[in-house]
Amino acid sequence: MPNRILTVSSPPPAAGIFSGSFSMAGIIESLLDPLVAVGLLYLAAHSYGIAPDGHYVILALLVFSLTFPGEIHLYGGVAGMLRRTVTNWLLVAGVLAALGYVTGYLHYFPAPVLAAWLVATPIALACAHAAARALLPWLMSRKGTLRRAVIAGCNDTALQLARRIAENSFLGVRLVGFFDDRLPERRGGGLPGTQHLGRLADLAEYARRTPVDHIYLALPMVSQPRIVHILDALKDTTASVFFVPDLSLADPIQGRVDQAAGTPLLAVCETPFTGVNGLVKRVSDLVLASLILVLVAPLMLLIALAVRLESPGPAIFKQTRYGLDGRRILVYKFRSMKVCEDGERIVQARRDDTRVTRLGAFLRRTSLDELPQFINVLQGRMSIVGPRPHAVAHNETYRQLIKGYMIRHKVRPGITGWAQVNGCRGETDTTDKMAQRIAYDLDYLRNWSLALDLRIILRTIRLVLRDSQAY
Repeated sequence: MPNRILTVSSPPPAAGIFSGSFSMAGIIESLLDPLVAVGLLYLAAHSYGIAPDGHYVILALLVFSLTFPGEIHLYGGVAGMLRRTVTNWLLVAGVLAALGYVTGYLHYFPAPVLAAWLVATPIALACAHAAARALLPWLMSRKGTLRRAVIAGCNDTALQLARRIAENSFLGVRLVGFFDDRLPERRGGGLPGTQHLGRLADLAEYARRTPVDHIYLALPMVSQPRIVHILDALKDTTASVFFVPDLSLADPIQGRVDQAAGTPLLAVCETPFTGVNGLVKRVSDLVLASLILVLVAPLMLLIALAVRLESPGPAIFKQTRYGLDGRRILVYKFRSMKVCEDGERIVQARRDDTRVTRLGAFLRRTSLDELPQFINVLQGRMSIVGPRPHAVAHNETYRQLIKGYMIRHKVRPGITGWAQVNGCRGETDTTDKMAQRIAYDLDYLRNWSLALDLRIILRTIRLVLRDSQAY
């Protein structure tokens, strides 16, 4: 019987809750997006009196592969669902447009058909997701679709899992009760609708004589002999068995199940940019940075000339900062001050700072001083989106004051980041302000997706035009 690991931490916004599941709800979530997108492609063609040929079949296969498995975005509010649905479709449309332009494949499709399809699809996807959010709880409550579950152990971890199962009608899981050896006064409080079903020694016999689909083992890992005994007894049942690790002592960052040379591992703190994700992130950085540098090259030359003419000193200011894995890197900016500080003691820029030149104030307010960092992106020192790099002197100070500070260096620093678009920009004159910034950085690591990067870039463009905290 395969044993699996189930974490009880909250899923990221972009994560489908039925990933890897072959339940009815899992099939609906996986197929809804690709079927809607492909169906609308053919509907758009027919609405213009065009009989789809082989070119449409190839495009449909591309669309299906890019949108499968789908995500209904069940967690969070409707506004978040709409935003993520539209953002994901923009990414898919962007990839298809780039491929079509490079290969010349766009010429096989009439422009009105493509325009109608590209506009109608996100609207249809949003409607389909809203309908699924409304109908799935009803579908999951139908007789024969709910999976019965029990929990071995009645500790804090078990109660946390029980609450989340009870609050989530999309899971299609009904918790029947707990098995635990402790006296009632030593056990947790349980939940309405659940009960103490017996001692741990009774679990296997209960699973043999009563239909049980899922068994969650929420026992301390120090109880290894007892866990081994329970697993041996459960081999005579058909229930799926899940370990529920107690992560209360850790702060999971990209937690997942992994393996090393065939040995299963539970990753508690890991970079999101491994495997394909790392390749996607790097390629997107290279493409966007190259395009942006080509477009802004004349502007950068004018800024460099203006900086040199306004005050003595170099046009480009280089400062040592921490990069990926805590290694020191040189970060470029247009010089906005009369001084070039880089060392063990650096005074942060503050509002009405006398060191800032008149041109420098404009560059900082509009973030134009950051343009040379796109060169850092091409060098592989930075990313377009990621935690903002801090001066080495500030790092050495705050790593001792803020728990988890250095985890932000598991990825390349970014020109813009999740913290900056959420108001954490400007001088961090208190430890609380820096702690809030770090909290956003770690949240970015937990929930990274290409759609989140695009969202941050779009919000950054809006902030550049009006940001009261820029100085």
